Amino acid sequence: MSRLWVTGYRSYELGVFSDKDPKELVIKNVIENNLKQSIEDGVDWIITGGQMGVEQWTVEVADLLKEEYPDEFQISMMLPFKEFGNQWNEQNQMKLSQSINKVDFSASVSNDPYKSPMQLRAYQDFMLNHTDRALLIYDVDNPGKTQYDYEQIKRFSEIHDYDYHLIDFDELQEAANEYQNNLNNFEE
Repeated sequence: MSRLWVTGYRSYELGVFSDKDPKELVIKNVIENNLKQSIEDGVDWIITGGQMGVEQWTVEVADLLKEEYPDEFQISMMLPFKEFGNQWNEQNQMKLSQSINKVDFSASVSNDPYKSPMQLRAYQDFMLNHTDRALLIYDVDNPGKTQYDYEQIKRFSEIHDYDYHLIDFDELQEAANEYQNNLNNFEE
């Protein structure tokens, strides 16, 4: 069994506030290409969290990839604590619920509502100990909330056989340029 943890920036950290934002389309394309490669390399579980942004986009992309790879992998969404997302506005709560409905398995690491940052640390430990590698859409020169996951993953990989791949802003810019070139070629 090979399990991949996918995480990254929240949508607001990337300035994405609409489902039609071109940045979201580019990032979903990058996620798709990386997930396809991971599936072809033998990943059979794609595991992510429920945060708005990269994590929920991963669920959307993975769900669509099930058409191309119907029996190759499953999707899991692990939430750090019970009632995760309850403080979000109604629209974002609905998006979280839709994402949960698309996965093969979902659960909360902590059975309690949010009480302390220790629950987030326990979530990181759970993810590290229940995955074999990680994919992060994260640029170390542009910190965001994913910084905490990145630091834990980096420390963990120093003492365990655990690979991780960072997709930074340079790689995202290359993908955006390629995406735009493809659009231009399509229009010609």
